[in-house]
Amino acid sequence: MKLKDIAQALDIECESDIEITSLNTLIDSNEHELTFLENKKYTHDLSKTKAAAVFVKEDFLSEVPKNTIALVCDEPYICLAKASKFFAPSLVQKEGNEPKIGEHTEILPNVYLGKDTIIGKNCTIMAGSFIGDNVEIGDNTIIYPNVSIYRDCKIGSDCIIHSGTVIGSDGFGFANNNGKYVKIYQNGNVVIGNDVEIGANTAIDRAAFKSTIIEDGVRIDNLVHIAHNCKLGTGTILTGQVGLSGSTTLNQYVIMGGQSATAGHLEIAPFTTIAARGGVTKSITTPKKFWAGFPLMEHRTWLKLQGKIAMLLKK
Repeated sequence: MKLKDIAQALDIECESDIEITSLNTLIDSNEHELTFLENKKYTHDLSKTKAAAVFVKEDFLSEVPKNTIALVCDEPYICLAKASKFFAPSLVQKEGNEPKIGEHTEILPNVYLGKDTIIGKNCTIMAGSFIGDNVEIGDNTIIYPNVSIYRDCKIGSDCIIHSGTVIGSDGFGFANNNGKYVKIYQNGNVVIGNDVEIGANTAIDRAAFKSTIIEDGVRIDNLVHIAHNCKLGTGTILTGQVGLSGSTTLNQYVIMGGQSATAGHLEIAPFTTIAARGGVTKSITTPKKFWAGFPLMEHRTWLKLQGKIAMLLKK
């Protein structure tokens, strides 16, 4: 869309004819993308952005780079939410190529395959599964019954996805506009690497921008929720009922016990272990440590604390 058409739809003054291809974050935007600044703690990112234009409050105009057009508004986050709808792809693609299916791949009855979908060799896709438009699936991958893979997602080779799992559902994104929730359309995707196994009834949300990423060798148990824009490093293990909030980064070989969870926008160091029901509210920067409890503490300290509490109860 032309930038002036977006601005006009949002009652913002702008006469630029520049073509906008998508929305993105301040740091990741390029010269054809539109971004926003809502929280002042990201002001340093605004000065570095390469975006074509930015929704911004008048207070931060001085921080906008000279090659970026400022779209001045009172509620940048609301404007972003409304603009996201303009770039949402169609729910069902009407035109495109018929699915390409590799040799020796078996597609069982009642499987839906969308347009422009590519499925590799020696795969098995079981009954009742939904494979949306523009999905790519590598070789030797097994998809059990009633799995849903939304449009534009990518699955690697040698993967196993168990029944009831949903890959690419919308991330939980809403802007509060005077008590009315405005949907932020999740226009990214999910990218899953090779040799990944995902348990039953797990949900992996698509990114708002760019990709939710699951790297090679990851193991995910049943009933796990991975929110939008998360990144799971190589060899990560998530056991049952783990929940990751949006934009969480787990580095390689992180292990999270059952019902443990993270707050959003944080990073966990490599080879970290979180015990069952541990609650991670801040980034963990030191690798190879074992943590437990809520608030989170080192596992050894948590064991001592439980021992002291038990002693108090005996008195």
